[in-house]
Formats: sequence, C-alpha cells, structure tokens
Amino acid sequence: MDPSSLAPLSRQRGLLHEMSVIAQNIANAQTTGYREQGVLFSEYLAPEAAQDGVSMTQAHGRLVSNVQGALHETGGQFDLAIDGQGYFQVDDGGTARLTRAGHFVPDAVGTLRTPDGYALMDLGGMPVQVPPDAQEIAIAPDGTVSADGQPLAQIGIVSPENPSNLTRSAGAVFAAPDGLIPAADGMLRQGYLESSNVDPIKQMARMVEVQRAYEMGQSFLQSEDERLRNAIDTLTR
Repeated sequence: MDPSSLAPLSRQRGLLHEMSVIAQNIANAQTTGYREQGVLFSEYLAPEAAQDGVSMTQAHGRLVSNVQGALHETGGQFDLAIDGQGYFQVDDGGTARLTRAGHFVPDAVGTLRTPDGYALMDLGGMPVQVPPDAQEIAIAPDGTVSADGQPLAQIGIVSPENPSNLTRSAGAVFAAPDGLIPAADGMLRQGYLESSNVDPIKQMARMVEVQRAYEMGQSFLQSEDERLRNAIDTLTR
C-alpha cells in the first residue's frame, strides 16, 4: 500500500474505535455506577513501513474516568454508594472484580449479591452475609455491617494498584490485573446509589467532532485514490 495512505487509514481505524467507545458511554448514561471511558491514542512506526519512516496512529487503550457520579438517595437497606475514591470488591467465580454499582440483594442464605450474581466481599476477601431473619441491618461509613446491633463484617473498599490498567469486564464491573490496594478515602453511604459519571452532552459533542474528523479522513483517502489512479493512467498512455 502507498505510504501516504497508511497514516490516514490508521487514524480512521482509531476514530472508529473512539466512536464505539462514545456510543457505549452514551448508552450507559443512566446505568448505576457506570464509569465513562476514553480512548488513548499514541504514535508509532509500523514495522512494515519502517524504511519509509511513516508515522502511524494507534488507539491502544481505554482510560476509565475516576470522576465520581452524583449520589442519589434510595432508602434501600442494601443500596450502598462510595463517597470518595475506591471500589466495591465482588467475587466472580473466584476472581476479584471491582464495581461502583452498589445495589445489592441478599440471596437465600443471606449473601449480598449484585443483580448479576457477584458476591460482595469483605476486607478479608470473604462474602458478606447477613442473617435472613435480622430485623435491622446497619452499614457504617467505614463499611462495618451490623445486624440488630451486632457487628458481622466490614465491607472492603479497594482501589486498583495501577488505575491506568483498569479494564472493563462487563457493564459497571472491572478487572484489575495488577492487584488491589486499600482505598485511601472512600466512605460508604447506606441508602444511596451512585449515578453514571457520563456527561451525555459532552459525549454527544465529542461524537460530532469524531464524525467530522472521520469524514475529513475519508475525503482525503478518496482524493489520494483519485490522484493515484490519474497518475497510473498518465503513465500507461
């Protein structure tokens, strides 16, 4: 392929990737605990184009926004929101996952679970359980869970050791492959949930920008294709 087309094509691919991320953000603007994502672009020299010195564009990562979403009161006994930094630690079949979506429901044996079935974990990495016959469940700002005045467990609030490597597992659930550390300043608020931190207006504005940039790139590629065709026609006459 002509080197003059390689860089624009790599840019177009990156813009399509960003458009997909923006669409996902907008679709989850009302999802509890959802964290907005952005695309990280970088410059590199493609090995196959190294001799020509062609600078390429690569969209090689997604950055998760740490901006806190608005907290709204629900009054739910098992609705929890983190005020500050950090994530709930939940169990996905033996694998630790992170989430800011704090809507939990006790199962038949009292284990607090997300609607998708992930078990909420305590500071020691064990499932948080409440007695099914408890009359009152209280959850303190430090995560201490009490049933009828008796302390049962302490919900763990953690942060990824490497926030830049946080990857979305599903919906509002994330994987932290580099390990977890205790959160510095997160406090729990019982009876609240955190809204998505997506700003739909900003995302729509960015979508328009990306769309225009993609159209400009397509126009350039079409012009370049026409130039090459004309050059070939001239040389073959």
